[in-house]
Amino acid sequence: MRTNLDFSPLFRSSIGFDRMLNALEAASRTEMVDNWPSYDIVKTTEDDYRIAMDVAGFSPDELTITQEQNMLLVSGQKTNGEEVHYLHRGIASRSFQRRFELADHVKIVGAGLANGLLTVDLKREIPEEMKPREIEIKTNIALPKAESRQIEAEKAA
Repeated sequence: MRTNLDFSPLFRSSIGFDRMLNALEAASRTEMVDNWPSYDIVKTTEDDYRIAMDVAGFSPDELTITQEQNMLLVSGQKTNGEEVHYLHRGIASRSFQRRFELADHVKIVGAGLANGLLTVDLKREIPEEMKPREIEIKTNIALPKAESRQIEAEKAA
């Protein structure tokens, strides 16, 4: 049993986490699950990913890959070809639209279609200013001398 969580208290008390909270809220919504076309997500290296999607029967001109900010949208639209009388139709050829939420700094490197598999290669490219950097520790540095102040003692009368 799935319960809907209320994230509104977190929105009121946090600043700068709205993308994460929106993603949690979207994930908690119950939506109709469409498992077609099937796909795999593979982490090939530390910063490289690949999505492989089963799109048998679709040609490259019937597929569209779009990246809008942090969203990858893969859609397929069959063109109306010649009328064929099928005795059995087991290969799905309906239109589809599959969305993938991308993390910050993930870019699409390329895409290819071979043997009925659409592959989309992605790479996380962290900007240089956001990468960890090592700070050099210097030795034998003369520190500025602090002035020594003497507090006068009270004189006894």
